[in-house]
Amino acid sequence: MSQWSSYSLSDFLMFSAKTYYRMFELYNLAIWPAQLVALLAALATLGCVARGGVPAGRVAAALLAACWLWVAWAFHAQRYADVNSAGVFFAIAFALQALLLLWLGSARGQFAFTHARPALRRPALGVVAFAFLGYPMLVAIGGRSWKQMEFFGVAPDPTALATLGLLALARPGHWLLWPIPLLWCAITGATLWTMHAPDFWVAPLMALVALRLAWSARMPKRKAEI
Repeated sequence: MSQWSSYSLSDFLMFSAKTYYRMFELYNLAIWPAQLVALLAALATLGCVARGGVPAGRVAAALLAACWLWVAWAFHAQRYADVNSAGVFFAIAFALQALLLLWLGSARGQFAFTHARPALRRPALGVVAFAFLGYPMLVAIGGRSWKQMEFFGVAPDPTALATLGLLALARPGHWLLWPIPLLWCAITGATLWTMHAPDFWVAPLMALVALRLAWSARMPKRKAEI
């Protein structure tokens, strides 16, 4: 037992920061122009938010499911698994999230967008906008190459964050849509922390913001029930 207590998270990291970021650079080059398709998906998703209602929510859930499935296969299974043995399990989790979005969001319509109070809607939209536009810009914090940018729809972190922001915007849906993106934000935060990345706190903090907004949106309904 005392021997295990001497280990830290960095002792279990199977790759260096240079290897990790180089993986994104090679990945972006290999999948181009998939990033443009993901951008169109992001714009279409925002259109669904603006339109509101159950049909638009079904479309948004299907778009998100496609992004999660792409990341599961193209990133986790095909690339991340080469440097991290847990990559296969991450791929399974992302594929499961895609199935949950298709089942609960598209098939059962539990991903409908409502016109929430501005005090909640604006910060939730801020989380989504950050995932779409701000997260790729984080390369500037660590002085990384622009070729290593992480984009919504093709990279795991911004895809998970955008999903959480959209869940915060949606009408209170099924709780099963929350655990996997929340868990991923915790995992990526821990991974970046062990690599001494200056932006390790971003994904976990934004995930907590989205969770807090979703909780606040439910409070009036709970009070009414009491």
